[in-house]
Amino acid sequence: MDTELLIPLALGVLLIVTLTQIVKIVPQRSAFVIERLGKYTKTLEAGLHILLPFIDRVAYKHSLKELASDVPEQACITKDNITVTIDGVLYLQIINPKDASYGIENLRYAATQLAQTTLRSVIGKTDLDKTFEERESINTKVVEALDQAAANWGVKVLRYEIADIKLPPSISDAMEKQMRAERERRAVVAKSEGDREAMINVSEGQKQETINLSKAEQERQINVATGRAEEITLVATATAKGIEAVAAAIEKAGGKEAVSLRIAEQYVAEFGKLAKESTTLILPAELANIGSAVAAFSKILENGKTK
Repeated sequence: MDTELLIPLALGVLLIVTLTQIVKIVPQRSAFVIERLGKYTKTLEAGLHILLPFIDRVAYKHSLKELASDVPEQACITKDNITVTIDGVLYLQIINPKDASYGIENLRYAATQLAQTTLRSVIGKTDLDKTFEERESINTKVVEALDQAAANWGVKVLRYEIADIKLPPSISDAMEKQMRAERERRAVVAKSEGDREAMINVSEGQKQETINLSKAEQERQINVATGRAEEITLVATATAKGIEAVAAAIEKAGGKEAVSLRIAEQYVAEFGKLAKESTTLILPAELANIGSAVAAFSKILENGKTK
């Protein structure tokens, strides 16, 4: 009875083991390297695959995703003989599972060691100042050298990133002092530029104020001159109208006699003023004949009208 139960159980176990040997499911973004009797035969990509039991076997399993490997910190000597400690991160991707399986024993270890060696070589050709300023260039040089060296490993070096650069304490203190002095210099320059801008703004404001006052004075003078011109025009117009009125009155009956009388009155009034203002009075010879003077003035008026 026990033997009858053991035989089906053994057959079941054998069947399960056989199925696990025959049926292989490869996950997405993965690759299995298959050996047949100890020799490479093929590479399985993602999906379901059937193998020969007990003859084919999965020798290597690789992820085709991007791999990140820490590169331990190491001491590097710059071109100007300054020792710095640098660590970084290396990003790889397997593009040929067969070469990655048989081209190198320990892929990540080998890539890390090669990254450290290449970094020391690149830093040795770079000055300390350039080490901080040209990180991107250093990363690119490391990637190019690694990619060329790892071509037979079935690996693509995607990028290398410097994580940290540590300086000796003495160099770090000197750089800190230099940066502090530079910041202070920039602060002084910024303050002087601000003062200069303020002075320029004040002078521009004063200049604009002077221009505005000048324009206002100019406009005032123009307004005054315009007012005087209008005043002169009005006076001249009024005088002309008065003369025209006098001339028209002379043409009327008795006009000439009225004008003669008016002239004589003004003549006598003016001499009266002279007599009051001065104790000595010189009389013209024609004063004895005021009528002749009036007649002469009347003649002048007639001649002016005729012209």
